[in-house]
Amino acid sequence: MTPAPHPSPRRGLFTRNAVGTSSAEAFMMIAIATILVTRAYLWITDYPQVGGGNLHIAHALYGGGLMMLALLMNWWFLGYGSRVLTVLFGGIGFGLFLDEVGKFVTKDNDYFYGPSAEIMYVLVIVVIIVGRIMREVRPLSADENLASAASIAADGVARGLQSHRRELALRMVERADELGSDPAATQHIRALLIGAPVASARLHALGQWAPRLIPSFFRRTRWLPIVCWLMVVTASVALIFTAVGITLNGVYYESDDIVLDLDGRNASGLILLVSAAITLAFSIPAMIARKRTDKLWPLQFLRYGALVFTMLNALVDFAVDGFGALVNLGIGLFTLAIISYHLSLRARAENPKAYAEAVAADDAAEAAQEKSDSAEPVV
Repeated sequence: MTPAPHPSPRRGLFTRNAVGTSSAEAFMMIAIATILVTRAYLWITDYPQVGGGNLHIAHALYGGGLMMLALLMNWWFLGYGSRVLTVLFGGIGFGLFLDEVGKFVTKDNDYFYGPSAEIMYVLVIVVIIVGRIMREVRPLSADENLASAASIAADGVARGLQSHRRELALRMVERADELGSDPAATQHIRALLIGAPVASARLHALGQWAPRLIPSFFRRTRWLPIVCWLMVVTASVALIFTAVGITLNGVYYESDDIVLDLDGRNASGLILLVSAAITLAFSIPAMIARKRTDKLWPLQFLRYGALVFTMLNALVDFAVDGFGALVNLGIGLFTLAIISYHLSLRARAENPKAYAEAVAADDAAEAAQEKSDSAEPVV
């Protein structure tokens, strides 16, 4: 008698990508950086217009062209390189498009429409929060981890794998194995990942420019709690003063040594209040739990807090203070880089098997390549 087949697991309409949330966050960060650079350039050059006579070619058109190019590249090409360029071109294009949102929501096409920064802020908040809800509320299933690893393995079959992507995919396979995935399937994907040749990591090295800017002195472990507590204190001060200003509808005090000027009930104040609250909601539980657990989530929460604190406040600060926002932006990026550096170290320590397999596979692939090169006849 033939045994009854096991019922197939329920699968949703979509399969989540294990690296999709990171790509979406990078997309939004590039878009915000594009907005800041564009506004700075236009301010320096006194807002030139491209075109002549009755024509004015708005930079939103360039943004639309870059977003179209990003979509076409995503459809035309497979692999890590095309994905990086898709995120880059899409982020720049969306930033150029979003920078002119004031023209789209006003009758007189007002580029300097005051609430433009607030519209950008709400959109960024929605994208980041929705991405985190998709990833954190329900963790990736065994099939989703294995599917993401298989996608990376397919890239390795075609063009080889960079060391960090091989390690990332092996961690996904390990996670799928822990969640009860089909052992035969996980073994096949692991074999493809380990057997893939080594590929150039120039794009990854370019993407790691921020951590490389951190002096080795600041990479020591003791600096992580210092910069994180500074972020918590700064966000707490911002929350208190902004709340006082909103409650009293503006405060102004001046003496020989002190000038205190707090905004009242306006959109910028409300946004800064919400940003500070979100930053603290992520950061305080993470700082409390950081010493009590070896899990990744405290560092991930700290990174979310730094991301909100840095990128979202920069939109409001730039709209209100102009180039004064660049100082706060630089401090926030420095904090974000330190947290990301330690997060990568912790992720590697949490999955030593995947790291060891990736290093061994890289060594074997490089040895095979050297053997193949030496065996070629000299003409």
